[in-house]
Amino acid sequence: MRDMLDDVLVSPSILSADIGRLDDELASISTADLIHIDVMDGHFVPPVTFGPNVVEAAKAATSVPLDVHVMIDNPDERVQDYLDAGADLLTFHVEAATHAHRIVSRIHASGARAGISLNPGTPVSSLSALIEDVDLVLVMSVDPGYGGQAFIPSSTAKLRELVRLCRDHGVRPTVEVDGGISPSNAAEACRAGATALVAGSAVFGAPDRPAAIAAIREAGRAGIVREA
Repeated sequence: MRDMLDDVLVSPSILSADIGRLDDELASISTADLIHIDVMDGHFVPPVTFGPNVVEAAKAATSVPLDVHVMIDNPDERVQDYLDAGADLLTFHVEAATHAHRIVSRIHASGARAGISLNPGTPVSSLSALIEDVDLVLVMSVDPGYGGQAFIPSSTAKLRELVRLCRDHGVRPTVEVDGGISPSNAAEACRAGATALVAGSAVFGAPDRPAAIAAIREAGRAGIVREA
């Protein structure tokens, strides 16, 4: 994997994949920078999706790093299960954590990168005490739970606010955005500060998945270039 700060990264979400054909689905997106695995528990967000067994199966099936996003209401108790299963990057929600710094320390102790995520209604200021310790911040640009939702326009302002917070603290975590991302808005997201783009249906719904990944990446790069 390229350094997480030197380019636009694309992380296809297997929430939109055919999990019954996981090996084939992962092979079809081997040009991605990360594989996004959305873990949902039916409590923090409505659906129930993937457990550690899917992370373990994905780890065995691909060499692309696993970008595991746990949308669960007890991350303090469960993150180790996903680390043991093979997560290379593990992101949890600030809204759900009881002891967020302890979770970050546990992730780092396991040799993985630590991410923190914000729902659309959660202010960027809630990260002030954590921003210097995490490797990635994931801004949800839809309310989490279901694929295929439209990008919330106010997410760009939130991305800019996050970039200012990072600048104020002298840190450069990867800024990831998830929800409604496609080639049509990737430039806008990256112009606002995103450096990693999660895309589900825009990749898995495309007839040529490597081309879809490349189109999202190039659109994101164009956004960064236009701001320079």
